[in-house]
Formats: sequence, C-alpha cells, structure tokens
Amino acid sequence: MAPIDDSHDARITPASPANVAELLNHAWQHDLAALKPLLRVPGPASVQDPKTGETPLHAAIRACGPAADASASSPDVVAKAAAVVSELFMSGAIWNDVDSNNETPGCVAARLGLEPLYTACMEAGVRAELLFGLLDGYEELESEAAEDEMLNADEEGGGDEAPELTTATAAGEASNGQAKANEEDEEEETNIVESDPDRAFKPPTDPHTVTSRDYLQSSLTYTEDGKLLDSSDNGVMMAWETSIMRASVDSLLTPALPSGKKILNIGFGMGIVDSMFAATSPARHHIIEAHPAVLEHIRTNSDPTCSSKDTSRNFGASWEAKGSEEGAYKVHAGRWQDIVPQLMEAGETYDAVYFDTFGEDYAQLRHFFTEHVPYLLTETGAFGFFNGLGADRKICYDVYTRVAEMHLSDAGLDVEWQELDVDMKRLGEEGKGDWEGVKRRYWTLDKYRLPRCTLMG
Repeated sequence: MAPIDDSHDARITPASPANVAELLNHAWQHDLAALKPLLRVPGPASVQDPKTGETPLHAAIRACGPAADASASSPDVVAKAAAVVSELFMSGAIWNDVDSNNETPGCVAARLGLEPLYTACMEAGVRAELLFGLLDGYEELESEAAEDEMLNADEEGGGDEAPELTTATAAGEASNGQAKANEEDEEEETNIVESDPDRAFKPPTDPHTVTSRDYLQSSLTYTEDGKLLDSSDNGVMMAWETSIMRASVDSLLTPALPSGKKILNIGFGMGIVDSMFAATSPARHHIIEAHPAVLEHIRTNSDPTCSSKDTSRNFGASWEAKGSEEGAYKVHAGRWQDIVPQLMEAGETYDAVYFDTFGEDYAQLRHFFTEHVPYLLTETGAFGFFNGLGADRKICYDVYTRVAEMHLSDAGLDVEWQELDVDMKRLGEEGKGDWEGVKRRYWTLDKYRLPRCTLMG
C-alpha cells in the first residue's frame, strides 16, 4: 500500500469551499480562538473537504505529525490539538467519520502514535454509542425483531453465525457506527449528505454489508481449506478462529474442562466450538442454529465438499441419541430469538453459554445478554461471545469493548477480558493468505479480547 501523504496541501484541497477551508485551516493550525466563533451554530464541526474527506478532527490530529517527530508533536503541540479536538467534539464532531484513506480521526491518531488524541477519540466514541443506545437502541431492536418475525414466520429457520458486528463499524456508512439495516437506509443517508454541500464527500463504502435477512436467504459453501462462505463469498466463519474458540471453551469451563456440564451454544457455523464442548462429555449440550443450509449439513452428515477433518459432521441424529435422556443433546432449528424463550420457559439453565451469530448488529447481542443471559446461567455459570465488535479497525474495537463492558455491568454481569495474540501472518492482507477467496477482511487486529462474563455477586 502506498504511503499516506499527510501534508496540508494534500489534505485541504483547492476544491474546498471557502467556509470549509477556513474551518479546516483553523483546526490544522490549532487556532482555538478563531475556531470557536465558527462552531456556535450546528454543523461546522463536521464539515469535510469534498475530495479528501478531511474533517476538522482529522486536520487537528494530522497537523501534529508522527509522535516520533519531536519537533512537530511536542507536548505543547499535542496539548493545543487536544483542546481543539475537545471543542470539536463538544460542538458535534463525528467520531467515526472516514476520509479518503478510509481512516477515522482515531485511526490517524493511532497511526501517528498520538496516544492522548487517540484516547480523546475513543472516549468520544464511547459517549456517542452509549447515547445512541439510550435514545434509539431498544426501539430499533424491537422494530427489526418484529419485521424479521413477520418475514420469517413461514420459514423453518433463519440463521446467525460467525463473527458479527464487523459491519457495525463501517464508519463511513453511519455516524453512530451501527450497521445499515437495509439499502433504503443507505439511500436516505446519501441523500442527507448530498443535501449539505459541506458534507459532499462520499466515503468509501462497504459493498459486502450483510443483514440477517440477507444471510438467511443466502446459500452457503463449506470449503476444503476451512471456510464457511455465503453466496457473495463473505466469510461467515473461518478456520483461523479455532485458537480463539479453544481459548473461549477453556475460559468458560475453567478451571479444568470438567465433564457433566450443561452447555448452550448459539450459532453452529463450522461446528468448531461445539466439537470442543462435546469433547468434555457435557450432561446437556444444546445448539441453536437457524440457517437451513447449516441444518441440512448437520442432518446429512455427508457434505462431499468438506474436509474429512470436518467435525461438524458429528452432530446429527446419532449424536442427539447419545444424550443421557431425550433432549439432553439437541440441535434446535430456528432463530435464537424464538428458541431461547422456549428454553427459559422450560426452566433450562446452563454452566456455559456461548454466542456467535452472523448478520446481526450489537443491539441484538445486547438484547441477548441483557434479557436472557442472567436467567440462562447457573449460579456459577459463565457467558462468552465471539468478540468481533468493530474488529476491522482498532478505534472501533476499543470503543465497542468499553461500551459492551458498561452494558454488561448494567445487565448484572461482571466481565473479565483475556487478551490473546492473533497470528497475522496469513491474515494481514486483503484477498491473500486466509482471506483468499473471501470478499471482506473482517479482522485486522493482532490482539483479540476474549470476554468471560459471570453473574455479579
């Protein structure tokens, strides 16, 4: 990838309208006195250069230069930039606006090593996401769930697997960091931007955004090299996640992977985590899976496209018959939104609950751990989920870690984070290594934060 040109002339172009250029230049110069009067009305804090997408936040941070350049990024310079960044956030600047390099202001701060400015962006992101969830999250969740229920009322299943919420942080698609529910929302957002000449920049968009509805209607392919792909070649689940699944199982069944535990897993996918759970000889092992293709794969036990090492072949009727009683081992066909209430009504509780769905946003995960997990866990049970929240960029991963931690606490759950190294040798480049044949690189980070959640008290 070509090096990024962070120079003033490259980022604030002659195409900028005079009012936009004035704001960007004051931010670049860290001239707070000149900037404040311009921020007294709504809007100026988030203007953009129409060619580069530079916002005042980008400009204030970029002007500091790399932290390694002591002459440019001295403590005094960074302090002045921090004051400008704070004022911009107070005036409505958008924490995850992306520029022509597909970088948010926080991404620029991270790349340049400007830790105080990165922290300011991260904290602003947390505030924005918490406010969004408070004002709109539950209402949006209810309407989407009702719509999905109507659309899928006649379907036997409809499913959710693999790393999720990576689309929830496609920062250029919405200022609140949430995934678009459908193309109409994207059109509406575009029309709003086009109606404001100071927001005329069109950011890079993710053409591979997948909703739950899209996913459920998609055909799936299990590949020989350890991938589960949808019909658009989006990675639903991949074998590189195996080490994370191993650590998750070890964490949930700590300290010694004892036998005789009661386990619930939501999202079967490639069967990686369920194979690990099954190896501990649980007393009860319930799996919720909704995608018809995955259910058929489990049922037939004979998908010729799969590797002979494919352990997902081991969960058909013969596996269910091994339970100590009827229903002890069971694959529940359907959406977790429908199945989980039935399990709760039946009085089922579990020592370990794992959640790994595909095509759902953070609101669905939050609904699950707020409304269901406290009632599904035994007194000493543990809950975990695949933490792919914003894993396509560091700033979003940090924001969603903090947001999830706060929401888990509100739900009465303590969370401990275990940081794991991710081997990036085959994951570092789009379309190469493990990403060959996969349209979207949903993981870009060399660290994974594994959550282990338990009931407070």
